[in-house]
Amino acid sequence: MTFSRCTFSITTLLTLLHLHSTLPASALSQCRTTCNNNIPIRYPFSIDDGCGSPSYRHMLNCSAPDLFFLTPSGSYKIQSIDYTKQTLTLFDPAMSTCSILQPHHDFIMSDIQSVIMPPSPDTIFALLNCSIDSPVTNHYKSLCFNFSGHSCDELYTGCTSFRLFHLAVNSTMPPCCFTMYDTVKYMSMNILDCTHYTTMYNTDNLKGVAPVDWVYGMKLSYSLPETGCERCGKSGGTCGFDVETQGMLCICSGNSNATRECGKTSTMGFPSVFTGGKPRLLFSVSCLTSCFPFNKFPIYLDFVSLSFL
Repeated sequence: MTFSRCTFSITTLLTLLHLHSTLPASALSQCRTTCNNNIPIRYPFSIDDGCGSPSYRHMLNCSAPDLFFLTPSGSYKIQSIDYTKQTLTLFDPAMSTCSILQPHHDFIMSDIQSVIMPPSPDTIFALLNCSIDSPVTNHYKSLCFNFSGHSCDELYTGCTSFRLFHLAVNSTMPPCCFTMYDTVKYMSMNILDCTHYTTMYNTDNLKGVAPVDWVYGMKLSYSLPETGCERCGKSGGTCGFDVETQGMLCICSGNSNATRECGKTSTMGFPSVFTGGKPRLLFSVSCLTSCFPFNKFPIYLDFVSLSFL
């Protein structure tokens, strides 16, 4: 009976050891806070799997020194992240602007991206060189509007790249449309029957500003998941998640983790210790002297060995 009790204790510890060893390696590593540039990477974003919020998993990519936002339609260079206003600005290097004309393509976000970080209300899409049969010049013309006293015809006269469309049809300007993201979300450029588009942001500040001086690019407004991350940050940790269960982890210094904050018990409720830079769990097991020569002794468990002290 004594031997069985001790055997059960060791078996239980080995089971706990297995559970602990299955914690993802990414959750036991430090999260990078930059892509070797001046853009800080903080919650909810990350470039390392298991860091940040699982809702934003695999959305950012570091190709040093540039940081990119990934969507189904491509990679877009991130120009800035404002963690106070919860906005992210990016630029599409393949997008047409006032000074350069690019082959047309669609801007596509995933379903989750369009919900948690859609383009901001002051980001305007300009659909250019549309046909007279375009939906936005007929049944859906209500989707088009002018902003800050500007009409999209100004792009044909004020931009060297878009002036080509005006010259191609002599004195008549082809239809164009200022619209919001939802228009291009639900209708592709082929359905819209427009050959090109461009985007600009901070449009509320562009009254009286010529198109050549507009801020071309896109601003996304992201939402912050309510996960108690502030508690983790105040304890000196970094918010992350289990890559398998997507449950929250507070990633702490020394390659440890906790469920909510650093300096507390580990995710399994046991204190963590570190020996030689290797994470171990400390257990205290009681066995009768007939099983082991000590009544009570601590056992340190690591990922590859079981050692008695």
